[in-house]
Amino acid sequence: MPSLVTAYLGLGANLGQPEQTLAAAVKAIRDWPDVEVCGVSRLYHSAPMGPQNQPDYCNAVLEIQTAQPAAGLLTLGQQTESAFGRVRREHWGARSLDIDVLLYGDAQIQTPSLRVPHPGLAERAFVVFPLMDLAPGLRLPGGQRLAAVAEQLQAEPLRRVQDWAP
Repeated sequence: MPSLVTAYLGLGANLGQPEQTLAAAVKAIRDWPDVEVCGVSRLYHSAPMGPQNQPDYCNAVLEIQTAQPAAGLLTLGQQTESAFGRVRREHWGARSLDIDVLLYGDAQIQTPSLRVPHPGLAERAFVVFPLMDLAPGLRLPGGQRLAAVAEQLQAEPLRRVQDWAP
């Protein structure tokens, strides 16, 4: 049996009913082969990164244990996005569902289709704070403490949803 890796997935949506979409996505991910969902962060609302003429985003992070390779998680994520109606039209545009592989153990991966840790992770409060919910003592690949990253992002406004249970 392949060894298990702890990985973190970022979820985001801003079309339709994003809170319900993310809850349904968590349920869908629980059905992925060789994946066990170990933790789900709180839900956060944030302004869009790209064009501002779109609704605010809902974001969450999942902690998983998996025997899937990182590329397998990417494929499963893209299949799930498609099942939820994701159409890729514009960079940073509105989306029904976005699933990103944020971290895959201590791996540093750079392929044409996948970069881990996710590029920009340390600059995105909507990723860092949900990740802090799950793993406040985490060190990112390369040794940087997640808590130190969060301290640099305190000023960015996020709205945390208190009663969210997917």
